[in-house]
Amino acid sequence: MPRLLVRRPSPRLAEGELTHIERVPVDADLALQQWEQYVDVYRSRGWEVIDIAPADEHADGVFVEDAVVMFGDVAVVTRPGADSRRGEIETARATLEGAGIPYLQIAEPGTLDGGDVLKVGRTVYVGRTLRTNDAGIAQLGDLLSPRGWNVVAVPVSKVLHLKSGVTALPDGTIIGYEPLVDDPRFYPTFEGVPEEHGTAVVVLDEHTVLMSSDAPETAERFRARGLEVVTTPISEFEKLEGCVTCLSVRVRD
Repeated sequence: MPRLLVRRPSPRLAEGELTHIERVPVDADLALQQWEQYVDVYRSRGWEVIDIAPADEHADGVFVEDAVVMFGDVAVVTRPGADSRRGEIETARATLEGAGIPYLQIAEPGTLDGGDVLKVGRTVYVGRTLRTNDAGIAQLGDLLSPRGWNVVAVPVSKVLHLKSGVTALPDGTIIGYEPLVDDPRFYPTFEGVPEEHGTAVVVLDEHTVLMSSDAPETAERFRARGLEVVTTPISEFEKLEGCVTCLSVRVRD
């Protein structure tokens, strides 16, 4: 059974870090409802949900993928680029230990946010951003190359994280909203999408993707490709540069 690591949103969610967009009001109660709907998508499809201990003092703690990234059956515990997020690591690591998931660790002076990591086959694209530095990318390469992964650094300047601009469909096609992608030529197969919030998908299985409900035209394009598309509202997280990928860590069998 696949497992899902999540952390409920903090009541201080509206105070989360912002880099590329203007701050607008965030409804914490609506955010909690949307988070519960998001988690229910996985639960309804047979995923076991594992809750990371709440960290209400950390406004961005709900974005758990920035703290932990899975590579097969091994996790990498990151070292977030924002000082305000470093305290999220201890509870994430404790959850991995409790779940029996082995892990590796990014260490100082490296910084790495999981939102900057996109896996396509055995290739790992890593965004070089304000949150992920060259030392973090180099460490990740050193950790993963003996395990058969190829780490490729990608420049990112238009969005917070690499996966704020691009993700991948089940067949490996990289998708993104072109005005937010620095250089699509970095990817062997790239397809533009018509809506900003259509850039992010989570691959649930080889035929199914999960995405924001705020990109209906993009969803129809994916359905036309033969994919089942599951949508869920995440407007309050999108106001904080979040998306469907960063709200969970997927541990697949």
